[in-house]
Amino acid sequence: MEKTLNRIHPVSDPEATYFLQISWEKDLGTGFGLILSDGQCAWTGTVSEAEISREAADMEMNREKYVEELKKALIAGEESAGKYNFAISRDEENMECHFSYERNLKDGSFRLGSLKLQEVPSPAEVVKELIGYCLDCLGRLQAKNEHLQKENERLFSNWSDVEKRLEKCVEAKEELEADLYNRFILVLNEKKAKIRNLQKLLNEAKESVADAKCTRGTISTTQMTTVRENDYDGSTDEESENLTQASLPSAPERKDSLLGSPDVIDTAPRRKRRQRTAKPAGTGAKMATYETELSAKEKKKNSHLKHKGGQNL
Repeated sequence: MEKTLNRIHPVSDPEATYFLQISWEKDLGTGFGLILSDGQCAWTGTVSEAEISREAADMEMNREKYVEELKKALIAGEESAGKYNFAISRDEENMECHFSYERNLKDGSFRLGSLKLQEVPSPAEVVKELIGYCLDCLGRLQAKNEHLQKENERLFSNWSDVEKRLEKCVEAKEELEADLYNRFILVLNEKKAKIRNLQKLLNEAKESVADAKCTRGTISTTQMTTVRENDYDGSTDEESENLTQASLPSAPERKDSLLGSPDVIDTAPRRKRRQRTAKPAGTGAKMATYETELSAKEKKKNSHLKHKGGQNL
């Protein structure tokens, strides 16, 4: 069985103090017992489950909600002070006591329930029971308090250990960060050195490529100049050939010179040799062909002139 003990002040006499004890088996909705005492007299009564259902029906309230209101009014005690009112009326002989409980509202109040309590023949036993209940509750609270205090000390000790371990972890973390930072600086410096070396090699490679391009451009310019000189030499050879043909004497003059001279000397080969020595190597084949043709023509002409001169003689 469960019990609760609360201190209440009736509306009719707010200065008076009463002690209200509620006891129930399983749930307050299945019925409960009630003991009311002012320290000198005591009254007792019971509320059945049927009466609880009838009160809920009379107020047109859901039974579960009504039971919750009873718990707040009779068990919560000082936690719901001001929300519920209690009315106590006794007869002259204190044989009976009318006890009622109400819920306060903004514009009034409504009664949750009421019952008649019967006087206890030996109120001292009731008071003794109430004091014993209070001492039992106090002992349980003290034991709970001690347990909670020990638990608190244990948690505080654990917290101190965790704090120390946390400080060690922080120190280890800082040392690890410093070590990693130093290693990172070393790696970073090595990477920077490698990057500088690679940049230097890249610049050298670019300079080599630029020098190679300049060299190729110079070679190409030289080759172009050589080709132009060869073309110029070729044109000069053609001009010299034209000059050679122009410098040859005409047919009558050549005939007279041949007739007047005792011996015919072929001057063409010597001229050809002089021209061959003066010409560059690029025009050798061309000049050799031209000289061969020219010598053949000269020989024909000379033989023809000799034969004609013999006939004239």
